[in-house]
Amino acid sequence: MSKKIKLLLFILCFVAVALSGCAKNADSEVQGSDTAVAITNPRQLVAADNKTGRTIMWEAKVKQPYTLEYRLQDDKDIQAVQATDSSFTDKNSIIQYTARLSGLVPGSAYEYRINTAQNKGRWHKLQTEKGAGFTALIFPDSQSADYSGWQQLAREAYKRHPQSAFYVNMGDLVDNGQDASQWRAWFNSVSVFSDAVPLAPIIGNHEAYSLEWKECLPESYTHLFNVPQNGLAKYPNQFYSFDYGPVHFVVLDTNFPEMKNFQPDLLADELQWLEKDLAASKALWKVALMHRDIFLYGFGPESGRAQTKTQFLDFSYQLMPVLEKYKVDAVLTAHLHTYRRRVPLQNFAPAPQGSGITYILTGVAGDVRYPKLWGDFAWDAATAPKPETANYMTLTADEKSLDFKAFLPDGKQFDEVKLTK
Repeated sequence: MSKKIKLLLFILCFVAVALSGCAKNADSEVQGSDTAVAITNPRQLVAADNKTGRTIMWEAKVKQPYTLEYRLQDDKDIQAVQATDSSFTDKNSIIQYTARLSGLVPGSAYEYRINTAQNKGRWHKLQTEKGAGFTALIFPDSQSADYSGWQQLAREAYKRHPQSAFYVNMGDLVDNGQDASQWRAWFNSVSVFSDAVPLAPIIGNHEAYSLEWKECLPESYTHLFNVPQNGLAKYPNQFYSFDYGPVHFVVLDTNFPEMKNFQPDLLADELQWLEKDLAASKALWKVALMHRDIFLYGFGPESGRAQTKTQFLDFSYQLMPVLEKYKVDAVLTAHLHTYRRRVPLQNFAPAPQGSGITYILTGVAGDVRYPKLWGDFAWDAATAPKPETANYMTLTADEKSLDFKAFLPDGKQFDEVKLTK
């Protein structure tokens, strides 16, 4: 082989290697880094219409202008929206931003990234609703002293159900609503999927406690989760509704005792809003999500307390007739840290065959547990295995059925109820 040919081959190889390196560098530049843009906890939240909309929030280390870019997956056509500064102070100052997307294509795979003027974040996945059936993950109270157990349960549940369209946390996300360290632990626990799977949060009573364990407005919760607007400025992010597939969800605030000195008209105003919302919905299925249960269970024989009878809470007498009037199919609750699925109820009693609302007390996902506290109740159709531990649920919905399943932390199913039309 001549020296000229050898030289030519050497040059060609050098150019090929150089071009390959440039391609890798270019790809790396496109991918970007969230560390480079100084953000943490990127998270998706449900929108009122998840076929075409989505809300994305994140926390930042410093205040600076942020732009959210999004595109159909692997598409070259990139669109952008300017983020809104939604920082707040609730004992601690939190720097955070919100971007609301609209006009998305239903049933499509998108990517989004968060950029500063100097740097680009990495691409995150975003899937719009297809308008058909779906599965959602449902987590009961996650409040904990040590959030490692909640983290393991949440992450393992997502591994078993990676097709989940969104996830629900049934209130009492944290033990103390003003404790920033607990919010960091909660966000870290779901961080492996929260950037790609939207959350439907529910406010619990522990979100309304100060660091001094006094009742207070739930400032951290209502700022951390910009959910669909309810049209009432004095109740920001406290209750809302959204559609997914054939289901209309109403998410209620049941902190009536905690808010009596701050929002004395909460129940009346919320019920008025609820009537209008349910009356306007044309969805095939309707599901209510709320933290407090309709019952206060009586103490059981192993509780160490004087035994009492299970009874309806006062607000139930005003809420349940509204839910029945607008033919809500199921109500999911939490708060008591026990799993109880009741027989269908109507007019404050077991319903005739084929009618009534299915009420499910969803259990507990954190480490604050009361395995022997509550007594048995004649209207319980199913309970968790004893001694009761943590659990989670799934909801699978389509035009023919709502299928609720309950699982232990190891993935073993212990209850199921399927509603059909």
